[in-house]
Amino acid sequence: MSQGRAASAATVLFNLPDYRVLHVVRDVAGDRTVIVESLAVEAACPSCGVFTASVHQRTLQRVRDVAFDGPVTVLWRKDRCRCYETACVRRSFAEHTTQVPTRARLTTRLAVAVLAAVTVEVRAVDRVAVEYGLSWPTVARLLAAAAKVLAAGPVRLTRALGIDEHRFRSVRWFRDDSGSWRRIEPWSVLFTDLDTGAVLGVVDGRDGAAVRGWLSTRPRWWRHRVQVVAIDPSAAFRAALHPLLPNARTSVDHFHLVKLANDAVTAVRRRCAWEYRDRRGRAVDPAWAHRLLLLRGADTLSARGWAKLKYILDVDDPSNEIGAAWGIKEQLRLLLATTTVADARVARVVLAQYVRDADMAETTKLMRTLDRWWDPIEVFITTRVTNARSEAANLTCKNLKRTGRGYRNQTNYHARIMLHSAAQMAG
Repeated sequence: MSQGRAASAATVLFNLPDYRVLHVVRDVAGDRTVIVESLAVEAACPSCGVFTASVHQRTLQRVRDVAFDGPVTVLWRKDRCRCYETACVRRSFAEHTTQVPTRARLTTRLAVAVLAAVTVEVRAVDRVAVEYGLSWPTVARLLAAAAKVLAAGPVRLTRALGIDEHRFRSVRWFRDDSGSWRRIEPWSVLFTDLDTGAVLGVVDGRDGAAVRGWLSTRPRWWRHRVQVVAIDPSAAFRAALHPLLPNARTSVDHFHLVKLANDAVTAVRRRCAWEYRDRRGRAVDPAWAHRLLLLRGADTLSARGWAKLKYILDVDDPSNEIGAAWGIKEQLRLLLATTTVADARVARVVLAQYVRDADMAETTKLMRTLDRWWDPIEVFITTRVTNARSEAANLTCKNLKRTGRGYRNQTNYHARIMLHSAAQMAG
């Protein structure tokens, strides 16, 4: 496209690339109207590519643009050019530019500003639409188009992969064909690059089929170069990994293992309350009143905390079962804090002895779980790869959902997640 026509002062201030300002009008209400035209003196026919400077018709087209010290109405004096190529089937065509592509009704710089406002910050789509004078469907179409461009982009090498489940919305009920009520829990699986924190993908479901479906879409070279995968203690996720990630080792997230131990302590405390009081715990019971203290790590307790803990175990633990469960939980924390496999195996022997001595169903179940996941625990001990970045991405997804007051369209929700993650990585 050839250019001519010098720029004026108003053109410099308005600063719309490839355009110059012809007139600026302010009405009695103070609203401003800017009339612009393209700097091009000739254009190429989109069918045959032959340049022409012959203008067939000029029309005024309203174009949405960014606010310039308040709302501004932009009118583009748009040329419709003639094509004199005899072999071309097109007799005329409308000009288009980089800022206003074919059939566009808003400038490219406005689209970029809207996408930045929605993706960089955690903001609701309708709020951004109101700010820029657009409708919600217009902004949603911009997001959908940007998500398609992002999905078609290059696949980047991932060394450490995190997999975590994410609840899409609340539980729903519906009637099936037989008239029975069925419960649907809308879950998604989040895939995260643990080195950068970037969200690589979001798929529906929370089982091994969802994981296999997403991994099968990745290139073979990418799957063979993944070295370690961090997951929660999910047997379905674990079973889906090896066939598609043959060179990857599985690391289990230590946070969830400690949570299982805390759950065992809570289960023992509740059982003891029913056995010795024939009721659930109340505020007058020291073990119930300080139930959160039992879940604290021993290394985080102050002198006052240790005194409270001793008081609880002396007064409200006649069978010493709560204290035994608490000791097993702390031994597990010591095991996970080791830095070598040899030290971890020694701590495992001590933990197993504690469990045998305690002889409680809750702690025995915990030990069986640890035995089943011992290989991933050793991988965690040697690599220290956790799902922390996946949990952070999960929290960001929840913030996006809360800001939008929930999403009924999963495609739009997934697009928001992917675009926000890409913007964070680019920024």
